[in-house]
Amino acid sequence: MPINIQNGLPAKTILENEKIFAIEDDSARKQRVRPIQLVILNLMPKKIETETQILRLISKSPLQVSIDFMKIDAHKSKNTSEDHLVKFYKDYHAFLDNYYDCMIITGAPVEHLDFEQVDYWDSLCEIMEWSKIHVFSTMHICWGAQAGLYYHYGIQKQLLDEKMFGIFPHHLEDEYDFLTNGFDEYHNTPHSRHTKIDEEALAKEKRLVVLSKGEKTGSNIIVTKDYRQIFVTGHFEYGVETLAQEYFRDIKEHKPIHIPENYFINDDPNNKPILTWRSHANLLYRNWLNYVYQVTPYHIENIQFMDPIGTSKRNEHGYSQAFIKE
Repeated sequence: MPINIQNGLPAKTILENEKIFAIEDDSARKQRVRPIQLVILNLMPKKIETETQILRLISKSPLQVSIDFMKIDAHKSKNTSEDHLVKFYKDYHAFLDNYYDCMIITGAPVEHLDFEQVDYWDSLCEIMEWSKIHVFSTMHICWGAQAGLYYHYGIQKQLLDEKMFGIFPHHLEDEYDFLTNGFDEYHNTPHSRHTKIDEEALAKEKRLVVLSKGEKTGSNIIVTKDYRQIFVTGHFEYGVETLAQEYFRDIKEHKPIHIPENYFINDDPNNKPILTWRSHANLLYRNWLNYVYQVTPYHIENIQFMDPIGTSKRNEHGYSQAFIKE
């Protein structure tokens, strides 16, 4: 089934060249189905690249998905044209009365900062609080996962001695879990981060379940028991060239960087990288969308009456119990 995207989105041409069918808004309105409603809060610098990577995975589902893009006006993008943002993105205030089956909160290159030092942290907290009532299931990626774990459960991030950079193996903690249904016992995931989550604090949080874990990377896929909150510390959405582009960019800028592990053939950057995580990435997103489709109320506004599991432990961190729009 097609993904439903805004008219003229640059990713559409790229996806069509890959034989992925994307239907634009005008055509989608003529179809008599209720598509899954997905909103993406894209915090990555190269927004068009991230859009394409995520849409590529979403498109593998047999379900029709209608997609909106959210931004935070408090933060100005330096790597994406203002024209693109104006045409395809809306500030989060425009979404406050909307309801969504699912949401994706991407990573962001701000790991070196404490959460409260990020210039849009207050706005992100508002969005995450809003999502508890207005979104059935939210997937947080990389720094987005660290931010979500901190906001919802008070689990802090920790600075690594060196960057976690490369393709790393992970084993399933529960091979029969719905979200990882079809996964091999071991699966690869790209990682590119300077911080990790506090594993001891995570182990004490009984509202969360670890679905996959790596010896070097730690917990990789973390969920609430009803998948209302999903936290992925790696980047299943990355394309085959993403880490290579990051590596050669840092080499050119004389930044400290090591060769990404388990990525180039024979760990030689003169050789091409190998894509070893695509099938599991497709399965993760397909399973997630299928679950959302099966469980979300048909009348999507009824999400507000559902119990937002696992998000009440907030008083000691000063966050409100429920989002209230001014």
